[in-house]
Amino acid sequence: MESRPSSSPKHFALPHRLPLIVLDDCYHFPGCHLPLFIFEERYRQMLDHALRTDRMFSVGVRDGGERVLPVVTAGLIQASVKNPDGTSQVMLYGVQRMRITGWEQSLPFKIAIVEPIIAQNTSAEALCQLKSQVLSLLPHPTQDSCDSMRKLRRELEMVGEFDTVCDIIAFHFVRRKAILRTLLEECCLKSRYELLIRELERA
Repeated sequence: MESRPSSSPKHFALPHRLPLIVLDDCYHFPGCHLPLFIFEERYRQMLDHALRTDRMFSVGVRDGGERVLPVVTAGLIQASVKNPDGTSQVMLYGVQRMRITGWEQSLPFKIAIVEPIIAQNTSAEALCQLKSQVLSLLPHPTQDSCDSMRKLRRELEMVGEFDTVCDIIAFHFVRRKAILRTLLEECCLKSRYELLIRELERA
């Protein structure tokens, strides 16, 4: 079992290079946990590399061809369990949006040169109103999900980081891949919230 505490992942030093596992339509967001099953040999090597270095990698998404979309989320390995057959179960925590600016390596696995994406400023008052509107649009609890939905709503109300609230709700409640891509790539937090609101109203 490979595991370390991550009480404040956002305060980790962000790397300038990130190894990537490339998947189809798998959009990872900051503030969110993504479970992964690592079985391909190249990604076993990638995981070993990440565990030996800064315990970080990203999930890249193809653009429909072989190119990888330019925005990814730097992920911190919170836990990694290696199975007897060499495969691994990994829990990846999203830390920060990053933009791919080049490539250091393509084989046996990709290593991207990256830089952090900083959200454009929006007034706290406007963001507070947008956050309240988004929370009001969360799905109504069903008999099976009543307690968990109430707990989620309470926890999100207490989160002070507006970008984290937006990202968590997008990751868990948006299903259309094109919208997830836009939400991940959008630099303006106000625009990100407005798109999320439109998508939740559509559901």
